Amino acid sequence: MSSPRTSSAAAPAAARLRGWLQARDLAVFRSVADRHWPGADPLLPRLSRSANHGLLWFGAAAGIAALGSSARSRRAALRGVASLAVASAAINTVGKGAVRRERPIADLVPVVRQLKRQPITTSFPSGHAASAAAFATGVALESKGWGAVVAPVAVAVAASRVYTGVHYPSDVLAGAALGIGAAFALRGVVPTRGQLPAPGRPPGEAPALPAGKDLVVVVNQESGTATATASLVREALPAAEVVEVPPEGLSAALEKAAGRGRALGVCGGDGTVNLAAAVAATHGMPLAVFPGGTLNHFAYDLGIETVHDTAAALTAGDAIRVDLGRFRPGPGGEEGADGYFLNAFSLGVYPELVRTREHWSPRIGGWPAGVLAAFHVLRGRRPLEAELQGRRRPLWLLFVGNGLFQRVGPAPGRRHNLADGLLDVRVVHGGRTPALRLLAAAVAGPLTRSPAHAAVRRRRVRIGDLAPGTPYAYDGEVAHSGTELTIDKLPEALTVYCPLPA
Repeated sequence: MSSPRTSSAAAPAAARLRGWLQARDLAVFRSVADRHWPGADPLLPRLSRSANHGLLWFGAAAGIAALGSSARSRRAALRGVASLAVASAAINTVGKGAVRRERPIADLVPVVRQLKRQPITTSFPSGHAASAAAFATGVALESKGWGAVVAPVAVAVAASRVYTGVHYPSDVLAGAALGIGAAFALRGVVPTRGQLPAPGRPPGEAPALPAGKDLVVVVNQESGTATATASLVREALPAAEVVEVPPEGLSAALEKAAGRGRALGVCGGDGTVNLAAAVAATHGMPLAVFPGGTLNHFAYDLGIETVHDTAAALTAGDAIRVDLGRFRPGPGGEEGADGYFLNAFSLGVYPELVRTREHWSPRIGGWPAGVLAAFHVLRGRRPLEAELQGRRRPLWLLFVGNGLFQRVGPAPGRRHNLADGLLDVRVVHGGRTPALRLLAAAVAGPLTRSPAHAAVRRRRVRIGDLAPGTPYAYDGEVAHSGTELTIDKLPEALTVYCPLPA
């Protein structure tokens, strides 16, 4: 225990240190105020105002998501906004109330620099600097490229708070530190894509095809961004043969392509990739996937987000083996004709949701269409009656995933293992309030049980006593059943080009 004499000696030392820091803070502030910064007078005050209430960063996030046109860009934009929200909450609930520091004297700064509306909150720490640092850090944690674009703007916003005379330098430094900390704290709760464990990847044998030599790529002309992606494929792989066809010509084009090349390429959404996977597995060919659809679940679970990812794997001959889901009878309803799925198979409200979403998405966009479809489908619906594993029961939803998903719903979550040999089976039992039951199942996640839903893992699922013509969905496509269905897996049946971890 320290003596009274020691405590009394420490107090003046702390006061001297605090006084020295405040003096240095004021000295730097005056130095900035007295110095002429060419071109800054018309720019920095406007930039500072544009960041009020996070408007600048919300606009930047929208721009990143739109211009990036990739899952990585959308994740970067979302994480940037989420990090900003965490930083703002910390500033408003704790930061501003912890230190009651008055703002600098506005008269020290030239009038041309001063903001028209002076802030009335306390000075420490800077909320603008915290938001700028949080957004830039959050973006950089998902995408270093976009982080490099955003960082100079964030630095300029932080500097503008001292330049316009509304904050001391220490306010800005403390705010920036808090913003960076908020972004990393969020990453601790919600990991970035790079932090997640790599999917299960048993290596596969596939020829190296530099520049795409002996590769035939079939492109679905009406699938998402496939046409634009096809141009990137031609640039990255000039020796590849790229064939663009309408949806009705896909099956024939894929069969022809399988007979001409050493590997089969496909550019489109999950439904298009499903067709290509069935052809590639039947012919024993490796598959090269170029994400060109709206969601691209299978490609993203492989770690393929850009044309460059697939091109690099083709050049190196890097490939893995993945499981292929199977259901019998297939979409044609003929005995002995199998259907396949790479992502998921489902019965109940999900097929109708997919069909309604596809009807509206060309007019209003994917996510709004999904919300509208959920509202339409769940209103006034009755559960499906079917015999599942020998027991007849009412079901709102039966979801069978090819491998374990992290969640279930209109946008299934990531899979860490694409070759686990098991089916991820989720059942939402019949009853009232289907929306609440589906939400509870989505929140509960894999391997859970409750009176409303269950999640288990199986090698085979049998469904009987179905009404003929019952709709089902597989990889975003909708077909109609007979009276029975059997669902299982073909372990490691498909070889796919995929960038391997360094």
